[in-house]
Amino acid sequence: MTTLVATLACGTAAQATEGALGRPVTGTSVTPNAGIVPPSPIFAVNLGQIYLDGDLKGSRPAPIAGSVSAGIDAKVSFTLATFMKVWDTHTGPWNFASSITLPFLYTKVKASFAAGPLAGSQEDSASGLFDLYFTPLIAGFHISKTEHLALSVNIWAPTGKYDPSQLANTSLNNWTYIPQVAYTAILPQHSLQFDVTAGMQFYTRNEDTDYKNAPLFTLDAMVLRRFRDGLSAGLVVGTTQQIGHDSGPTADRLGGFRGWDVALGPIVTYDAKVSGGTPLSLSLRWVPTISSRNRIDSTATVMGTATLVF
Repeated sequence: MTTLVATLACGTAAQATEGALGRPVTGTSVTPNAGIVPPSPIFAVNLGQIYLDGDLKGSRPAPIAGSVSAGIDAKVSFTLATFMKVWDTHTGPWNFASSITLPFLYTKVKASFAAGPLAGSQEDSASGLFDLYFTPLIAGFHISKTEHLALSVNIWAPTGKYDPSQLANTSLNNWTYIPQVAYTAILPQHSLQFDVTAGMQFYTRNEDTDYKNAPLFTLDAMVLRRFRDGLSAGLVVGTTQQIGHDSGPTADRLGGFRGWDVALGPIVTYDAKVSGGTPLSLSLRWVPTISSRNRIDSTATVMGTATLVF
């Protein structure tokens, strides 16, 4: 039942690396059965909610609104509606799917500035439809009955509203391309399951601020223990690592503003069937940041999902 939750809920974001976060929220891209594309044609709907409340550790300088802040505090709430279709490709080692996500964002940002026209503390908020996220094709390969692999290229389109003079926006004002691989291993004899998702995020330049984010490597892994009556519990660990330095006038002032973070926390899931036998999957996780540099540090990162499969 949870086969498609990973692809339905992955890829979330709030600010650009330009705002000390980037598109990934570490620890949220992996979900149960991340590497499985089922052999039967189905349609799935996922509703997800992600909340984080954090700051830039040590009040470090950070690029935002085309300037350099002396510290950032950010609250971010994402509501995601994802629709996925698994195509009728019959049985065999390969199966294929496509998906699209409509994200709604609320964000509140506070930044401190030490000099220039923005000297002092500035606060801003924004809400509305965020950048469109879609995956034209997900290719699933069944290595065996207990091992599975899913390959995809995910795309963020800059369809949200963006104003370079504002601290908070509902767009990152760039295209982002994410080659991704997901793997699932099931150990039924131990009632255990292992899932991992890895991706590389490539950003185009923000033409309004002349800021180019360096690629970000993301790796999230999860171990789940299955219990009776559809209940599971486990642990999620994830990291985001910037590969190389950001570029542009503001990034150059900060030495490339290279960053990384690590998150770790528990997850619980529940699988059931609603009226008519429709599969329903629920999940809730808490994945606080345990270490970071030049990225938003959040002890209140929470993610909940609900998925219906038709």
